[in-house]
Amino acid sequence: MPCWQGGSTGQLGASVQDNGINFALFSAHACAVTLCLFDDNGNETARWPMHQGDGHIWHGLLVGGKAGQHYGYRVDGNHDPSHGHCFDPNKLLLDPYARRLAGPLQLAAICQQQGDNSQQIPKCVVEAERPALATPKPQTPLTHSVIYELNLKGFSQLNPLVPPALRGTIAALAQPTVIAHLQRLGVTAVELLPVAQFGSEAWLADKGLSNYWGYNSVAFFVPHRDYCPGGIDQFRATVETLHQAGIEVLLDVVFNHTAEGDEHGPTLSFRGIDNRSYYRLTAAAPMRYLNDSGCGNSMDLAQPMALRLVTDCLRYWSHQLGVDGFRFDLACSLGRDERGFHPNSALLQAIGQDPQLAQLKLIAEPWDLGVNGYQLGQFPAPWSEWNDHFRDGVRRFWRGDSAMLPQLAKCLHGSAEQFEHNGRGPVASINFITSHDGFTLRDLVSYQQRHNHANGENNRDGHSANYSSNGGVEGPSEQAPVRLHRLRRSRNLLATMMLSQGVPMLLAGDEFGHSQQGNNNGYCQDNALSWLTWPEWPPFADFIAQLTSIRRQYSQFQQPRYNHGDPQQAGLRLQWWHPNGAEMTEPDWQDPQQQALQVLMQCRGSPDLLLLLNAADINCDVHLPAGQWQPLLDTHLGDAICVEPQSSSLTLQAQSLLLLHRVLKKELHHENADPSVV
Repeated sequence: MPCWQGGSTGQLGASVQDNGINFALFSAHACAVTLCLFDDNGNETARWPMHQGDGHIWHGLLVGGKAGQHYGYRVDGNHDPSHGHCFDPNKLLLDPYARRLAGPLQLAAICQQQGDNSQQIPKCVVEAERPALATPKPQTPLTHSVIYELNLKGFSQLNPLVPPALRGTIAALAQPTVIAHLQRLGVTAVELLPVAQFGSEAWLADKGLSNYWGYNSVAFFVPHRDYCPGGIDQFRATVETLHQAGIEVLLDVVFNHTAEGDEHGPTLSFRGIDNRSYYRLTAAAPMRYLNDSGCGNSMDLAQPMALRLVTDCLRYWSHQLGVDGFRFDLACSLGRDERGFHPNSALLQAIGQDPQLAQLKLIAEPWDLGVNGYQLGQFPAPWSEWNDHFRDGVRRFWRGDSAMLPQLAKCLHGSAEQFEHNGRGPVASINFITSHDGFTLRDLVSYQQRHNHANGENNRDGHSANYSSNGGVEGPSEQAPVRLHRLRRSRNLLATMMLSQGVPMLLAGDEFGHSQQGNNNGYCQDNALSWLTWPEWPPFADFIAQLTSIRRQYSQFQQPRYNHGDPQQAGLRLQWWHPNGAEMTEPDWQDPQQQALQVLMQCRGSPDLLLLLNAADINCDVHLPAGQWQPLLDTHLGDAICVEPQSSSLTLQAQSLLLLHRVLKKELHHENADPSVV
């Protein structure tokens, strides 16, 4: 029979040891903590009082306990919401460090339950620690990275080449057909929308909808049950298979808020364990939460034990589950304290000094809904950031907006204005045209307005400023000129992203021409509107593969540092030319009607490249720099073969992008060279 001893405070959570299971839980304001044990059917079998140790850590050792034990906590203390205390021993609580949950998770039922909730809430399950994966991590440099963002369920739910039992799960990513698709595209990393256990908000359930994206965390350490029915080992096996294929795994993590929501939300964990130690409360009315997330509450990551929770969690996913990096949702929350956002905040410094975490890929979504919540460019090295300046600038240029050349040039150069001030290079910029949040690529060129009526919010939700255009017809069209216009704009947008300095990020489904029927906020559409349909021949797959091949072949696109035109400086040198062949002047840059540009890209040891862009609706005559030029890429045509320029000038087609490379003299005599092959 198991017996109860003092245990230790060294490792938080439930840790399997040679002589049993050590339980440790932090609560600074509790007066009593009770460990509740359950059998596999959810029946309570024992209660043990936890010992109060140093550092407000309550602990105990269940001698003889083994992995697989189900448990939860009851925490007692002063119930005084007016001072931020919400203790209630009637509530069974989830361990913040739990590795697995058993039983259904229905937030609406938990929220409505009065009194004891032990029949409604899942139980934590003790997991034994795993060793690091045997396969080494790919450790692809950011200079060589191409990221592919996907929703784990929607990516494979309708894929006929994945076995039905694996569709919508992490294991689908390990299927040979899926890996072959990723390799064909040239993807080096998959970035997964949240895979930690999440739940659907009660108000969504009332509308017959559910949380599809997963930004509603219940348990930070637990792989989402529907995604990982095989648990931790299934997740690890998939990561190892992807690593063997040279593909990294990045996780979108949500530490800015939890599924407990505002003061009317369900009590699941932190609120009942120690509300004041984990959440940011309003000073005037501590019964209410600061809501910088827009989701009801904000984690107080300036608190030492909340900070420890995040760093412990990141190390767990990285070491035991093998992931290669993280994208942090609403990452300004990571750097917030009572003074606001600071790039030298405690948590950002803790991550930066950690020998393990600092080596991972760290990507910030550099905004939240708090005061001064937009912080693009303000994160410290080695962080990268989602660059919405790039997204909007490139969208507006190809839409034909006036006076966009200066912004386009900044995008092509890697947004030095945003990132160079603190010593970071172009890889600080995660360049994207589309992401899960907003229009898909097909919808970006097919819809002028959002069409979010299916979300049940009277079309008020989602971005209103999309910088999209529809080619003259809103939504699907069979008109050949409209379809051709959309095809070219899609190619232009993808090519500009791939041929810019920085790290490109693709949205899964854009290679398929996936449409959400104009819905730019599919967070609650867990259905065929958001799930990807896999065609036999994805229309943009070969084009994307050509672009990623160019990025691999030419060192112009693998630069760790900015060069502002100094010929003596190593690395990439960009020169900006007017279509007439002269260098761009200040009046040229300021001309609001100028919509065409030449960019000469030179890098020691690599052939010169010339990028030509024309966003106007009319053709443009271009006088090329001296030399013999051959084409690599032409977005105007419907295939990968483009016409070689016959002289020192050419006609750049309306709404098109052309990439040329300078031919060395010895190459001119290579009789069988095909200039279209990359």
